[in-house]
Amino acid sequence: MPADRHVLELLGKTRVVIERGKVVEVGEPLVRYCPLWEKLGIKRIDSDVVRSRVEFQMRDFGLCSPNRRLDLGVFVDFGASETLMTALRRNILDAVVSVCDGAGTVITSNPELVQGIGARISGILETSPIDAVLKRLKALGGVTLNPPRIDQAEGLRKAIEMGFSRIGVTVASVEDALACRTLGEESGKSVVIFGVHLTGISASDAERICEVADVVTACASSVLRELAGKKALLQAGTAIPMFALTQIGKELMLERAKEVQRTLILSASKIPKLAERQPEPLI
Repeated sequence: MPADRHVLELLGKTRVVIERGKVVEVGEPLVRYCPLWEKLGIKRIDSDVVRSRVEFQMRDFGLCSPNRRLDLGVFVDFGASETLMTALRRNILDAVVSVCDGAGTVITSNPELVQGIGARISGILETSPIDAVLKRLKALGGVTLNPPRIDQAEGLRKAIEMGFSRIGVTVASVEDALACRTLGEESGKSVVIFGVHLTGISASDAERICEVADVVTACASSVLRELAGKKALLQAGTAIPMFALTQIGKELMLERAKEVQRTLILSASKIPKLAERQPEPLI
């Protein structure tokens, strides 16, 4: 495998491979329309659009490069990174375990770093360590695994060993969710699990992740809209819903609402409540 290789899934869950600073592979999008991307002028997702967008991100904030910026602001009101950032600011959590291109799993107590890592990133399947990114993360209070790699359960274990007791962790698979929940129970620490990048999840995996996660983003998943919607205590967003499945998940999302700059409506309602236009197709 090349020393500088990054495999992403983004913008319609399209597989993209970046090697040595160049996009070398772009797959076919599984989702052709997304309300979030329409707000940015992308009405239909295809491979050319994905390539153009990834190359823009590489120029704009250094995606998968030594120039990776980590000072990115709020991208959506109720994203996973935004909610975790707020939780750190308000001392509900004392650490977050997330994934950064060029570094893999990162543990940090710096709320701005959590946002800088996750603000404009979707799914990272593989990533190679980039020295400049690792140094920048360390300077901002980020700790990576040794060797640097993506391993959320091991990142959580390391956070516990570092003495943190209220830890948020992002996971993109049922296996990671189960492993992190087990670690939390065995250690006696409070672990808040955020399920992210779940487009295309199977019905059985969706059912299992709803049993152990505290918050899930529905992405373009039809089954999560149904299963998480039935269990949810709180929903944020109606086009790309995020569901709080537990009391602590609900509290974190309500704390996030306090920092949202736009006006909000809070109203008791049956969940799920969905906008007329959803991602197409839902898978």
